[in-house]
Amino acid sequence: MPWIRVLLDRQQVQLLADGEVRVYPASTAANGPGEQDGSFCTPRGWHVIRARIGAGAPEGAVFRGRRWTGEICTPERMAAEPGRDWILTRILWLCGREPGRNRFGPVDTMRRYIYFHGCPESVTLGQPGSRGCIRMRNSDVLELFHKVPTGAPVWLGDSAMAPRAPDSGLYPDWRTS
Repeated sequence: MPWIRVLLDRQQVQLLADGEVRVYPASTAANGPGEQDGSFCTPRGWHVIRARIGAGAPEGAVFRGRRWTGEICTPERMAAEPGRDWILTRILWLCGREPGRNRFGPVDTMRRYIYFHGCPESVTLGQPGSRGCIRMRNSDVLELFHKVPTGAPVWLGDSAMAPRAPDSGLYPDWRTS
C-alpha cells in the first residue's frame, strides 16, 4: 500500500509506493506546525486518509464545504474574492491516529478540516503559507488522489524525524505491496 510523508521543514509531500519515492512541492501552514484547534497550524504525527473527495470533478474545480460548487477557478473568480483560501481539484481529508496528539478533543485533525488540496497557480509552493492544510499543484494533487486509497498512512513532521515505514502499532494491516 502506498503511504505519504509530509516534510514540513522542506515543504514537500513524498509518496512512497512500490519501492519508489515521488516528491511534490507543497505549502503547509504559515503559522508552522501545531495541533490545537483554531491555531491554523499544520498537525504533526501519524494520520490516515479518511476521505477522498472530488472524483470526476475537473482540474481547477472549486470546493466549498467539501462540495464542488460547479465552478472552475479562473483569474476573474479569484479577483472577485481576494484573500480567499482556495480549495481546488481534489481533497484528501486527514484523520489523526494518535489520541491526545492529533485525534479527539481540541487537537483532532479531522475536526480541524485538514486536507491535501489543490491551489491556484499563483500560490507559491515550497514555503509555508496555508491555514493548516497541505496545498499542492492541481496536477500533483490529482496524481496523488489517483495513487493513494482511503486508509493510506500519512506522516507529517520534520525530515530529521521522518520514518522509513508506517508504525506497525498504528497500521497493523499496512503492507508494502
